[in-house]
Amino acid sequence: MVSLIQLEYIVALDTYRSFSLAADKCFVTQPTLSMQIKKMETDLGITIFDRTKQPIVVTDIGRVIVDQARQVLAESKKIEELIQLSKNTLTGELKIGIIPSLAPYLLPLFLGNFARKYPGIKISVREYLTHEISEYLQNEKIDVGLLVTPLDIGGFNETPLFYEKILLYCNKNHPFAKLHEIKSTQLGHENLWLLSQGHCFRNQAVNLCKMKDQTNTLPFEYESASIETLIKFVDKEGGFTLIPELALLDFNDAKKSLAKRIKDVNPVREVSLVTSRVFVKKRILEVLKKEILEAIPAEMQDKKRGEIVEWK
Repeated sequence: MVSLIQLEYIVALDTYRSFSLAADKCFVTQPTLSMQIKKMETDLGITIFDRTKQPIVVTDIGRVIVDQARQVLAESKKIEELIQLSKNTLTGELKIGIIPSLAPYLLPLFLGNFARKYPGIKISVREYLTHEISEYLQNEKIDVGLLVTPLDIGGFNETPLFYEKILLYCNKNHPFAKLHEIKSTQLGHENLWLLSQGHCFRNQAVNLCKMKDQTNTLPFEYESASIETLIKFVDKEGGFTLIPELALLDFNDAKKSLAKRIKDVNPVREVSLVTSRVFVKKRILEVLKKEILEAIPAEMQDKKRGEIVEWK
């Protein structure tokens, strides 16, 4: 008979691909975890993990077993959710992954209040790129992702939260500075500062600007992982970049005047809570959503306020 403990062990080993790390995460010794997994394989008459490869990989039949184990464990955790509901309590762990182009603007708006209001929830937050969040949601390294959607990937639940305008931010001496708003046809310029590869906001900028092979007239070529760094380079070195609407919250009036609306497209990015299909912490997700929406202006929650820009 396969036990829930054994299922937890094979899921942990699949997630971390290391016996020692999986054992640490399960709070057992490595020999105990290894013995229980081997016993499960013997009882089932199959090999779940190929131990000849480093890191350890799952066999074909092992992948089927591990995926089913994740579903079984998720269903078993619903019992805890039902007990909390009956007691009207809210406790547990919440691991959040968030993209870097969203984190510095969104997290300060709600995270402190959320933590103080629900002290029984142990919250941890890490910044990851979109593809990393997708991977970590699948293998349960994180519980929920805050990122730009749609993902167009199966196996996830996406809960849209708000629609954030994409604005142009230019140097005070740039020709754009004299304009009230910019047409999308004016964006195909060569002096655009961009985020580095892998950031969905970079892809949205490239798609929006319809960039081709262009000559860079900026003083040097630079790609950043931080929108804040790009803003500082625009201020110091010239040119322009694209910024998310929430970045304006930290701008003074002079800097706000350099943020321009792109009028004919009125581009927005859809920001959502994303979970795996087996996610069971429904009540925690509900209060997280509530806290975020209370911190976001009502007009940003209207999907009709602009055109969603593809990021792939």
